[in-house]
Amino acid sequence: MARKNSCLVDGALEEISALEYILLGDLLDLLHEADGDAGAWKWISKVLDTLLKAMPREFELQDEGGYLEEVLEEHPNWQGQVRNLYQERCELLKKLDELRARLQDSQPLQQMKQLAAELRDELRDWITSYIAHQRHERRILQDAFNNDIGAAD
Repeated sequence: MARKNSCLVDGALEEISALEYILLGDLLDLLHEADGDAGAWKWISKVLDTLLKAMPREFELQDEGGYLEEVLEEHPNWQGQVRNLYQERCELLKKLDELRARLQDSQPLQQMKQLAAELRDELRDWITSYIAHQRHERRILQDAFNNDIGAAD
C-alpha cells in the first residue's frame, strides 16, 4: 500500500511540476509583453493565481514524510542546509503572494508605468530566485546520494 501511495504522490508531483514549468514560462512571456498592455497584466494576475494554488499543493506532497527526509536519512548533519532550504521555500511562496496582492491592489496598472516596471522586475527576480531554489533542492538530493564518503579508487 505504501508503494502505491508513493506512486500516486510521485505522479501528482510530476503533474504539478509540469504545470508549474509551463506557468513560469508563460509568466516570463507575459512579462515581456506587459509594457502598456492591460490584457497581459490581466493574464499575469491569472497565472499568479494558478501558481499560488498549485505551489502549496506541490509543497504538501513534497513534505509527505518530511521535507527532504531522504537527504537527512543519508546525512543527518545536513539538517541546517535542509532547514534553510525549507525556510527559503516558504519565503518564496510568501513573496509571490505579496507580489500578486500588490498587482491586484494596483489596477489599472497600465496607468502607473513606474509601478508596472517595478512589479515586472520583481516578478522576474522572483522567478530567478525560485528556479535557483529548485536547483539547490535537486543538487542537495543528488549530493546526498552521490556522496560516497571514504570511497577510494
